[in-house]
Amino acid sequence: MNEFLWPVRVYYEDTDAGGVVYYANYLKFMERARTEWLRTLGFEQDELIAQHNVLFAVRRVTVDYRQPARFNDKLVVSARVAEAGKASLTFAQTIHRETDNVLLCDGEVKIASLDALTFRPCAIPEELQQKLVV
Repeated sequence: MNEFLWPVRVYYEDTDAGGVVYYANYLKFMERARTEWLRTLGFEQDELIAQHNVLFAVRRVTVDYRQPARFNDKLVVSARVAEAGKASLTFAQTIHRETDNVLLCDGEVKIASLDALTFRPCAIPEELQQKLVV
């Protein structure tokens, strides 16, 4: 799986006093896309904890906001694994408006694989490693 695409609709609750999507909500949209990407590979985060004692946590985020999204816009959020390490994944992510394909936001998100009890880095489960395409 090279690039995963996830549709998102902007709700009123996603906007700020200026009527545009509040900046932090773009990170929520990106999070949802990564979670759905994981599901398409056959992994649920609660099952990863229960079966492998592994959870994922954001380690670093870099985001460029290019154009505003507004209430009721249909968006397309992408997630692509740009780099896979033994205990980390780096995603390249974009958010486009569906109607005109304008790039609204793009960024890089580094995810750490952590032991669910100690919160120390640990290897990404082998079953997931085998399904990664970089």
